[in-house]
Amino acid sequence: MNSFGRRFRVSIFGESHGEVIGVVMDGVPAGLELAEEDFMADILRRKSGAKGTTPRIEADMPTIVSGVYEGHTTGAPLTVTFRNTNTHSSDYELFAAMPRPGHADLTAALKWDDCQDPRGGGHFSGRLTLPVVAAGVVAKKILADATMLDETPFTCVNARIVELGGVPVETEWQALIDQAMKEGDSLGAVIECTVPDIDPGYGEPFWDGLESMIAHAVFAIPGVRGIEFGDGFQAARMKGSEHNDPIGPDGRPVKNGAGGANGGITNGAPVAFRVAFKPTSSIRKAQQTFNFQTGEMDTLEVPGRHDACFALRAPVVVEAMTAIALADLVLLK
Repeated sequence: MNSFGRRFRVSIFGESHGEVIGVVMDGVPAGLELAEEDFMADILRRKSGAKGTTPRIEADMPTIVSGVYEGHTTGAPLTVTFRNTNTHSSDYELFAAMPRPGHADLTAALKWDDCQDPRGGGHFSGRLTLPVVAAGVVAKKILADATMLDETPFTCVNARIVELGGVPVETEWQALIDQAMKEGDSLGAVIECTVPDIDPGYGEPFWDGLESMIAHAVFAIPGVRGIEFGDGFQAARMKGSEHNDPIGPDGRPVKNGAGGANGGITNGAPVAFRVAFKPTSSIRKAQQTFNFQTGEMDTLEVPGRHDACFALRAPVVVEAMTAIALADLVLLK
């Protein structure tokens, strides 16, 4: 299914080379100020064209179809759409015979008996993160409209790249991008996300715990391969005395090995986690893979326009998914 959330329910639709892509949000509180220009700051953070990103440039102009009247949300389902205009569908004809390694070409064909739209990756394309970003803008407004125990609004959700191609971003990682592009290859990255000031009490035990909800949403982003909260996998190499977070006089942890939650419920420390993104699957570098037309192994060099590192455009997507999960938990409370 293509929906997430219970009280703030987000559904995305469309394909990479279809006429439109979009999002429907149900459960949006009435009265939030919202206009099409409100989406643009985050949309521009996701936009392609910079070094290492795809040369496919789209206008990415949002159209509010329903759920807003005279500049405010109505409480009815909110729909936002985007048109696709810069498509080169012929680049994808080869993949019917030779599905791309690491991509959803083959699994989609098997699941849907070759009825899927293969152009641009269809519904599995990173293009579908654009309506996710739009939903994130609305989710951030829901969070800003909520107040915490001390009557202050939620602070921002912040995500940034901390590692690219296996090196910290403080080093000269641009040279790695240049080399990958020269070789026709791609790179992965690690993105860190924090919610710096959030009160205790958000999240439900087990299925709808804070980490469960965020991980569920974040893993829907194409190319995500891992997520860790706080000390993460390093906790498996620590002692309890090292990993445990002592509680201070104000009832909040004095350090943050847990990443902001205990038992799936926020503990008053910043929510902090890291997300691992794989290298882009579509690469020009020659790969050996099976050709279903000839029945033999063959050489595939992927044509078309693809990111050398799609994680360069992903921090705002991680923020959006985090805000969507938090908005649902806020409205559930």
